[in-house]
Amino acid sequence: MLRQARRMAAVFLLLCFSGAGLAFAAPPPQVALPNFTSIVQKYGPAVVNVVAHYNHASEMGSDSPTGQAQPPPQIPDIFRRFFGMPFGPQFQGPSPPGESLGSGFVISSDGYILTNRHVVADADSVKVHLSDHRTFTAKVVGTDKIYDIAVLKIDATNLPTVAIGNSNDLKPGQWVVAIGSPYGLDHSVSAGIVSYVGRSLGQDQSDVPFIQTDVPINRGNSGGPLFNLAGEVVGINSQIFSTDGGAMGLSFSIPINLAMSAAHQLETKGYVSRGMLGVGIQNVTDSIAKSYHLSDESGALVRSVQPDGPAAKAGLKIGDVITAFDGHKVYESSQLPPVVAMTAPGTQATVNILRNGKPMTIRVKVGEMPRNGLSAEYLSGAPGATGGSGLLGLTVQDMTAGMRQQLGYRGTGGVVITDVKGAAAQAGLSPGDVILRVGNKPVDSVAAFRRETAGVKRGSTVLLLVSHQGQNQFVAISVPAK
Repeated sequence: MLRQARRMAAVFLLLCFSGAGLAFAAPPPQVALPNFTSIVQKYGPAVVNVVAHYNHASEMGSDSPTGQAQPPPQIPDIFRRFFGMPFGPQFQGPSPPGESLGSGFVISSDGYILTNRHVVADADSVKVHLSDHRTFTAKVVGTDKIYDIAVLKIDATNLPTVAIGNSNDLKPGQWVVAIGSPYGLDHSVSAGIVSYVGRSLGQDQSDVPFIQTDVPINRGNSGGPLFNLAGEVVGINSQIFSTDGGAMGLSFSIPINLAMSAAHQLETKGYVSRGMLGVGIQNVTDSIAKSYHLSDESGALVRSVQPDGPAAKAGLKIGDVITAFDGHKVYESSQLPPVVAMTAPGTQATVNILRNGKPMTIRVKVGEMPRNGLSAEYLSGAPGATGGSGLLGLTVQDMTAGMRQQLGYRGTGGVVITDVKGAAAQAGLSPGDVILRVGNKPVDSVAAFRRETAGVKRGSTVLLLVSHQGQNQFVAISVPAK
């Protein structure tokens, strides 16, 4: 009996551990993590420590290299640049003389180095420390504020260089490695994955399609390289998302394709030229898509067209929805500016649009953005009485010369809003806004406004083109059904 019991127990255990897997699941396969050692050993010597020296007090701002790091104007407070780690106490307002630290990398063996503009902006002198402990005084060959790029030159030869990759090949989920000098600790290495490519960080930086990663980088990493697993530089570490100035898993890098194009232009002609269409754009919302009878919310809605600009000459109109530019799909308005900016002025580009819901193709000769980076949006529009629309919740008045001056409105035509309530208030309109169009019809008087809104019914959606503080914006007002 004992022998038989032992035999049955053995059979039971055999069944439990059999391929049927009823008792225990097979262990998951082991996933090998990438080995970054070869990248660091081969290209780490090409990463440099950049020290900017200041013999004067510098004003705080978007490119303030010393003092307490502050956010750039018109950028959400949560976004902070790497301003380096200044020595000595930190103060609000003007900062004391001192120095700040950043990073950079050698792009040619004869001494050309790439870094961020804000690392060296307004510096009295710049020093570059190499991995072999040599120190050189660097000449600032050129800088570009919009792309936040600076090219330095040191008097040295046979320097180790990085390999330049193609940032257009980056995809979310890929591993990347950062090397730099956070808090002055040179040749520190950190790694993470790409979260997003083509990220927009606001109107002031709409021409830069940032690479978003979760690589832990801190102050002093600014200007350092971001490598892919092939050991190629695909970006320049530039900004972080932080509440306290330290790494929080959200970092942003300038694509290397954009940076190298800018660097080449700075070396050859001393400035960076960018393409321009001469339009103001905004996203297509659900309400706007419904009012235009569009199938979805994709594209960039044209809200203003610069007179005599490239778009106007090509026939683009207010209300057109740009769906692609020169083969690049446009799903939201933030995707268009960087693609246009990187297009060489004079290029004949193909623009795909929807006009009144119908697809069209237009050829545009790309213009050149003004050197200050500002491409003005222009308003359209003539003067007269008071009136309003009860369903929309709007009261409007003809524009007088005094009103135009008081509102800072330089266009002609339009009617000014004097009171809002109900649906108009919920849509975000406010007194002082100027209504330029109802649907696709310009309005230049209260009479014209009444005429174009006479057919408004309950449950309908009315699209208005409104000038708010000098900026054109399409606003969809949904009228309650009851």
